[in-house]
Amino acid sequence: MILTVCMSPSVDVTIELDSLNIGKLNVVKNKTLSFTGKALNVAIGVARLGKEAFATGFMYRDNGEMFERALEKEGVPFHFLYNNGRVRENYKCIDQKSMLTEINDVGGEVSKEKLRELVETVRARSANADVTVISGGLPRGVAPDYYRELFCAVDSRSLRITDAEGSKLISALNAGIDLVKPNLVELQETLGREFHDKDEMLEGCRELISRGAKTVLLSLGKHGAVITNGSKNFYCKSINVAVNSTVGAGDGMVAAVATMMQKGADLPDILRAGVAAGTAAVTTFGTVSFQKEKYEEIFENLRVTEFQ
Repeated sequence: MILTVCMSPSVDVTIELDSLNIGKLNVVKNKTLSFTGKALNVAIGVARLGKEAFATGFMYRDNGEMFERALEKEGVPFHFLYNNGRVRENYKCIDQKSMLTEINDVGGEVSKEKLRELVETVRARSANADVTVISGGLPRGVAPDYYRELFCAVDSRSLRITDAEGSKLISALNAGIDLVKPNLVELQETLGREFHDKDEMLEGCRELISRGAKTVLLSLGKHGAVITNGSKNFYCKSINVAVNSTVGAGDGMVAAVATMMQKGADLPDILRAGVAAGTAAVTTFGTVSFQKEKYEEIFENLRVTEFQ
């Protein structure tokens, strides 16, 4: 089983426009509501690949039932810790050039009692999980060190994956992580410097390894991704597809990577799966995950190369 932990769910309102005109009237061509959160998207991706997922984390009473219905539709079992208030709403505006403009709401608050309860939930649920994924934002007012606290509660037999950035990622690394998946911007923001070529990117990945990651999967968007364990480095170039939305692409990568790690795959296949899922995800508009058939088609057409 793959356990996913979502601390900051959101209603994503994806809006398609011809162009986004600041300060002027904009007419919506298409609009989709998704009941989501990074770790919830991962759980859905795992389920679409035919593997067992279980979702937990914080939820809010005013509109939390919609998330439960969305997960039930995907065949994902769940157990949420409910709080007063309403799940935040994020707006994602996509124009005809596939440019994405995001407006993110602030997450709700949770009590100290609920924070402690989630730690114990992770401790109990991860005992039956081959892989535990903790990703995404934190509730309002919760310090980044909560990431370390949660990962310290993960059963030692469960592989640990995180998709976070900045102080949250550094906090997670302090607990020891089997795989982290930053994109290039997140890697630069986390380490406080820019990377201009392959060697500098690898240097940044190795710094994350020195801080507690066993493996780093660095997403390069439409250019593919790199994976390294500090001694072996592999690159996979993506294939050209029609990009309808980049929403959920990173979460799709994590879902496929988690299923590969669950069965003990080697680095090249973990990388190829991640790139295939991320690429498949961008071919769909307004959905939080990919279709298995598209993933498999792309996976078969990807090639991985080793480099120094």
